[in-house]
Amino acid sequence: MNVRFTTAGDTAFNVEFGEGIDRPTNARVMALHARLKAAAPPGLVETVPTFRSLQVVYDPAATSRREVQAAVEAELAHAGEAPVEGTLWRLPVCYDPDLGPDLAELSASLGLTAEQLIALHGSTEYFVYMLGFMPGFAYMGDLPAELEKPRRSEPRVRVPAGSVATAGRLTTVYPWESPGGWHLIGRCPVPLYDGSRPSPVLLAAGDRVRFEAVDRTRFDALSAEAAAGRFDPDTLRATS
Repeated sequence: MNVRFTTAGDTAFNVEFGEGIDRPTNARVMALHARLKAAAPPGLVETVPTFRSLQVVYDPAATSRREVQAAVEAELAHAGEAPVEGTLWRLPVCYDPDLGPDLAELSASLGLTAEQLIALHGSTEYFVYMLGFMPGFAYMGDLPAELEKPRRSEPRVRVPAGSVATAGRLTTVYPWESPGGWHLIGRCPVPLYDGSRPSPVLLAAGDRVRFEAVDRTRFDALSAEAAAGRFDPDTLRATS
């Protein structure tokens, strides 16, 4: 296994497994993440998985880089590529044009109708590779090849919270209003970050997501429930 260690400041280092975005590389990342979480070497603060690397954060007052890296190398010897069994979620999404302002332009540029794009987007079970950019922002793949399109050439200053978007072979839901350059094709009424929940961030690396189309009436009803604090996110867990 070709693994590279790189420094990330005086309290962290990265364990790099490859260069691209693919499931086998990410499986190695998640396997080591799981082993270190279970082993909990002295002085380890946390591990942060990404597409192709794992960041290891440690407390220099309690341990040293040498000791932590030795513990990581020991776990690497036993870390395979076991698939991660994360939670499967069913996320509602409304594809009305006013909620997905890039839907028409994106579908035309791909040689598809809006209906074909929506059907393709909902046809796949997505894998949460990692979280980043902002709390609750999940990088999910892999988008069907027919929907692959680079980011917008002109990012927006404000993307509404809940916007469902695509870029490259990835899709996401913006948990907050923020700048953004992905293509907006719909909106999810369920907050992916809620500070009042015991676990504020809904999705975790290794989870899986299915998008289910809902009409405007259902979208408005779910939005109202979420705004009033009456929506239970556990109802989004899928059994298979």
